Amino acid sequence: MIETKLVTQLKPIVGGKVFADVAPSGTTAPWAVYQQVGGTPTQYVEQAMAPLRNGLFQITVWASTRSEATMKSLLIEREMLKLDMAVEVVGSLRSTHDPTTQLHGSMQDFSIWENTDE
Repeated sequence: MIETKLVTQLKPIVGGKVFADVAPSGTTAPWAVYQQVGGTPTQYVEQAMAPLRNGLFQITVWASTRSEATMKSLLIEREMLKLDMAVEVVGSLRSTHDPTTQLHGSMQDFSIWENTDE
């Protein structure tokens, strides 16, 4: 499953702190969150689903400094391309800032294809 492989690949970059959608309250930076924000459905002409799954995943790193968020995001980009699935980087890093926590974020999107017959 895409999510399982994604988490396994990214944990070493952020000290094991990779979460779906949102980090638990009290998590110390740095950490990463991922969300599926879309994808491309696959179906055959006869209206049956193909044995493929595509997800557009957004991965956001939160860190204490802009440079740390950027550095971790660049490492994530490199590691995502090592997954044993078809991965395409969709756009460059985008920066953000959370005024409540004073944390810096860096996010990027990845299109990931997996064979669901495996």
